[in-house]
Amino acid sequence: MREYLKFFIDGHWVAPVTPHPLDVINPADGKVNGRINAGSAADIDAAVAAARAAFPNWSTTSREVRLAALERIATEFERRLDDMGIAIREEMGAPQWLARDTQAALGPRHFRSAAAILRDYAFEEDKGTARILKEPIGVCGFITPWNWPVHQMCAKTAPALAVGCTVILKPSEIAPFSGQILAEIIDAAGLPPGVFNLVQGEGPEVGAALAKHPGIDMVSITGSTRAGIEVARNAATTVKRVHQELGGKSPNIVLDDADFTAAVTGGVNAVMMNSGQSCRAPTRMLVPNKHLDEVCAIAKGVAESWTPGDPAASSRMGPVISEAAWNKVQNLIRKGVEAGATLVTGGAGKPDGLGAGFYVKPTVFRDVRNDMAIAREEIFGPVLCILGYDSEDEAIAIANDTEYGLGGYVQSRDLNHARRIAARIRAGYISLNNAALDISVPFGGYKQSGNGREFGEHAFGEFLELKSVLGYSPAPA
Repeated sequence: MREYLKFFIDGHWVAPVTPHPLDVINPADGKVNGRINAGSAADIDAAVAAARAAFPNWSTTSREVRLAALERIATEFERRLDDMGIAIREEMGAPQWLARDTQAALGPRHFRSAAAILRDYAFEEDKGTARILKEPIGVCGFITPWNWPVHQMCAKTAPALAVGCTVILKPSEIAPFSGQILAEIIDAAGLPPGVFNLVQGEGPEVGAALAKHPGIDMVSITGSTRAGIEVARNAATTVKRVHQELGGKSPNIVLDDADFTAAVTGGVNAVMMNSGQSCRAPTRMLVPNKHLDEVCAIAKGVAESWTPGDPAASSRMGPVISEAAWNKVQNLIRKGVEAGATLVTGGAGKPDGLGAGFYVKPTVFRDVRNDMAIAREEIFGPVLCILGYDSEDEAIAIANDTEYGLGGYVQSRDLNHARRIAARIRAGYISLNNAALDISVPFGGYKQSGNGREFGEHAFGEFLELKSVLGYSPAPA
């Protein structure tokens, strides 16, 4: 049983102003496996005061000081990888292979990536007689999700610290253990007091207080589109910068000239990994109608290889995060059946032998129309929808017929063909032939998938203000 009842504010572990214990549920068995305290607006006030006091000195430290700090964090993180992996497994049910070697391992990668960019990053440039300065925006409030907790916390924190901002982090209250360990890592790395602060709590209380607070200069959220809209509303009164990485319903266009075995296998695996709980998962697979039977046969075999089970016992797939999430997935599976989609494999109910915990059968639908709920809504479970098309123009129209625009996938043996199709997809992060995640290139969405970008040098810009100083250089004679 883990108990994390204190927050990290101004370089110290402190009790909340008003303690409010919350139970943390292990999704593998539905039992309580930890407790945290939920904070309040008063705790955010204390964190903001600390972050604002720290900002003048941290924002003017040398590049070398910040580089050394990022390297210390990455080194300490690597020392704690086993601890972090176990925490992720316990809080969100990710199998250990995924929790440690993928989820946790992304943490130090983000800090080392930020350090590599910082070494040569140009904070000044001249244009005529003017100089353009890139200055840290100030105090940043981060609201992060439970599905890739370390990845999202570090994708925001690393570039913000690199450019000289101070940070207040609110992890998900559903999966709070990893955030607490991140704070321990940063504490051990010896950053000045107030540069990084952690307040646990619920979105309507702590998240809203972060977004509304006049002492916070920008807020970044990764979460549902609904949550992103609420953060933007709360932030509007202070006209602070808002960065949002929100939902997705990514299309995966399998072209007629694709290697169907490789394309479908990679696409199904990308949906099933993390129990379908990834915002850019390619959950709508678009295939030529004449190849529909072949594709469905491959998809069935691949999906059925993802056997759910106890994440502590080397299973390939763990549970979804909560009972509420399980109920949502079940409801949408039933809606798919009622709307006339055909089950290829899986379906409603729990897998055989898994009565406790929030396990979902790996599910594949065919004969899906793009107006069905299962093709419109972000299911956030291991559910793949296969849609047929007769022409590439029709495939692109289906792919773009969504309120989301986070990710897109294209499969073709002809790379130039894939590139032409990618150019027509209205989404921010396109993978050709199942190319892997790359944290050096910008990540973010079009439409209701959010605004702004994470990863690489483009992430630095989210945390910088531009200042133009005219007449900085003498005019040429």
